[in-house]
Amino acid sequence: MAKYETKNEEGETCEAKYLIVKAEMGGILDLLKLLVLNGGRVHEFVESSEVDGDGGGEWDSGGHRWVIVVSVIMRRIIGILGKPMEGTGMVIEFLLNLLDLNGGIYGLFLNLIKGNVVRPERGSDTYISAIGHLDSRLDLCREVSFLNLVGLDTGGKCGDRALMDLCILASKLAYENANVVENIIVHRWKMHFVEFFNCWNDYQKKRSTQVFILSDKPKDATLVLISFRGTEPFDADDWSTDVDYSWYEIPKLGKVHMGFLEALGLGNRAQISTFQNYLQPKNQANKDTAYYAVKSKLESLLHDHKDAKFVVTGHSLGGALAILFPVVLLLHDEHELMKRLLAIYTFGQPRVGDENLVSFMKAQLCEPMPRYFRAVYCNDIVPRLPYDDSTFLYKHFGLCLYYNSLYSEQNVEEEPNRNYFGLRYLIPEHLNAVWELIRCLMISHVYGPEYEEGWFSIFIRVFGLFMPGVSAHSPRDYVNCVRLGRGRIQMDSI
Repeated sequence: MAKYETKNEEGETCEAKYLIVKAEMGGILDLLKLLVLNGGRVHEFVESSEVDGDGGGEWDSGGHRWVIVVSVIMRRIIGILGKPMEGTGMVIEFLLNLLDLNGGIYGLFLNLIKGNVVRPERGSDTYISAIGHLDSRLDLCREVSFLNLVGLDTGGKCGDRALMDLCILASKLAYENANVVENIIVHRWKMHFVEFFNCWNDYQKKRSTQVFILSDKPKDATLVLISFRGTEPFDADDWSTDVDYSWYEIPKLGKVHMGFLEALGLGNRAQISTFQNYLQPKNQANKDTAYYAVKSKLESLLHDHKDAKFVVTGHSLGGALAILFPVVLLLHDEHELMKRLLAIYTFGQPRVGDENLVSFMKAQLCEPMPRYFRAVYCNDIVPRLPYDDSTFLYKHFGLCLYYNSLYSEQNVEEEPNRNYFGLRYLIPEHLNAVWELIRCLMISHVYGPEYEEGWFSIFIRVFGLFMPGVSAHSPRDYVNCVRLGRGRIQMDSI
C-alpha cells in the first residue's frame, strides 16, 4: 500500500492519515466473514494509513466492523439503483412540470384535446425540481426589511428569524437550475443575483456541486448570501456521499469527511496526495471547483461592498458544505474574510468531522457569540449520519435548533436519538410518521393556505410510514419549523 505524506502544524513532513471505506471491493462472503468472524480482516473494504501487518487497524474490532458492513451494503444498493433512480427522477420531474404548466390533470386533458399542450423545457426558468414541487413556497416575509434582516437595528430574535427565513428559502432554491434561481432572486425577492456555480467534483468526474450567490442590492450591499445545493432525491452519488464513512485528517483541524471535501473540490480519494495539494492556501489548481470559485467571488464582493457581511447556508449535503467552507477559510488563515461572516445556518446537515474539528470550530464560531446554527427537524435521518461512535469519530457542534413534530423549538447540544438506531425508537418513529400524515391534511386549516400540502408531498408522507427518517428530511418541514416554531416571525405584526 502506498504511503502519502503531508505537513503538520509546524510544517514538518509526516505521513498522511486517512481511512477509505471501499464499497466496491469484496463479495457477499467477505462481508459475512467480516461481520460474524472474530478477528476477521477488513482490508478488502478499507484502505487506511493505520493498517497493521495483519490487514487490520485500531478500527478493526467486532464492535465496529458492522458499521463498515452497513456502509458497504447501503452504498452498493445505492450504486445498483443509481441509473434507475436517475431515470425515475427525470420522468417524475417532467410529469410534475407537465401537470404544473398545463393547470393540473384536467387542464392537461383540455390542452391535449385543443392540441396546445405546454411542454416543459429542462433548464428553463419555469422548470422546477422535485424539491420545488414538494414545497412551492418561495416568497419571503413581506414586511421584513433588509435592515432588520441583518440585525442592524433590532438586536433581537426578529432579525435572527428573518435571516433564518431567507436562509431556508435560499437553501431550498439551491435545488433549482440557474435560470429559476436568477428569476426568483430578481423578480420575487427583488435582490441582486450574483452568480450560479456548477462545479467540478474530481472524484465523481462530473459537475455535481452547485452553489449560488446573491446580495441584497447591486451597489452598497449590506448582505451577501452563499447557498449550497443539498442532496438531490434521485441522485445516487449524493446519497452515497451521505452514508460514506471515509475521512482525511487535516493537520491542525482534525479528521474531516472525505466525500464532503471532494464535493468542495479539495481532493480525490483515488490519489490521496491531492488533498494535501488542493488544501494549500496558495494552490493554483482546480479553480473550477466549489471552494476556490466561491472564495474568489466572495473576496471580490466584499472588496466592492465595504459594509457587507456574508452568510452561508444549505440543506442536507449543502449544509455540510456550508460549514466546511468557513472551516477551510480558517485553515487558510483568511481572518479578514471571517471577520465579515455574519452567520451560518444549516438545515438537516450531516456530521462533517471529529472531536478535534469540533474543538477548533467551537472556538472560532461559537464563542463568545454563536455564529453557527444547525436546525434539525424531528426524526430526520441525515443529521444522524455518518454514524457517531468511538471508531468513526463523527461529531456535531454548534447550537442545535431542534424541532419536534409540533414544530416546537428547543436549543440543545445534540438532537435526540443521535444515531437513529435501536428498537426503543422504532415504534415511536413510525407512530410519529402516522401523525405527520394526519397533520399534513389538517395544517392548512390551522395556519392558512400557505401551509397546504399538495399530492406529491402527501405521497412522501405516505412513504414516511415505511421510512420516516427519509421523509422527515424534506425542506418543507424546515420552512414550517422556521415559520411556526417558538419565536417565529409574526408577519402581520412586524
